Formats: sequence, structure tokens, C-alpha cells
Amino acid sequence: MEEDMSETLEHANAEFKKQNFKLAEELYTKFISSCVQSRVCEATNLSTAYNNRGQIRYLRVDFTEAVEDYTSAVQADSQFEIPFYNRGLVHYRLGFFEDAKSDFQQALKLNPDFEDAKVSLQQTLLDQQHKINRGY
Repeated sequence: MEEDMSETLEHANAEFKKQNFKLAEELYTKFISSCVQSRVCEATNLSTAYNNRGQIRYLRVDFTEAVEDYTSAVQADSQFEIPFYNRGLVHYRLGFFEDAKSDFQQALKLNPDFEDAKVSLQQTLLDQQHKINRGY
């Protein structure tokens, strides 16, 4: 069973890399469902599956579903900085600067050399200040 699940995740990752997002999303969903039912998955694999499915949903502009997947990824493996960063990007795009700031800071706490998170945090702080200055 675990070997089948491993193959499903590998297949999903391969399709994701080829940008076959519809099939990749279906495979990630199958993997996630199997993990949740069997409870024998490695946390890093489950977190990666949620994160990558969230990325597909983000690209499709399904922000609510993307945030849900990134949150599930964080819950599966709280030491994986990428879903914090990705969720921060969605929060930033939606203008939820406090949430974005918190996510970027957590990503940087886990990986202080994460350049994209540094840049995104700086931009979030600037935009948050501009929003305050405009009286919003």
C-alpha cells in the first residue's frame, strides 16, 4: 500500500513538473486521501502533496482552496518553510498584510536564507505602511 502511495506521489510530482496540472491535481488528491485514510504517510510527503496541490490551485486563482492546502501542508509538517511562503503570497495578493507578514516571518524563521521570503516580507511591510498612510 505504501509503495502504491509512493508511486502515486512520484507520478503526481512528475506531472506537476511537466505542467500537466489537471492530472497532477487528481494524483495529489488521490495521494492525500490515501494518506489521511491510512495514516502511514511521512509528514514531509503529505506536506509536499498539499503544498503542490495548493500551488496548482493558486495558479488557477482558487485562492481559498490554495490557502486551505497550504494550511494543511503546514499542519502536516510545521518545519517546511515553502507552504508558509506560498500562503503568505496569497494573503499578500488579497491585501491581508498581517497574515502575509506572519507567514513570511515564519518561513524566514525556518530558513533565514530564503531570499524570496525576505523580499516578500519587505514588500508587505512597505505596502502595509502605504495602506495605513492612505487611511485604509
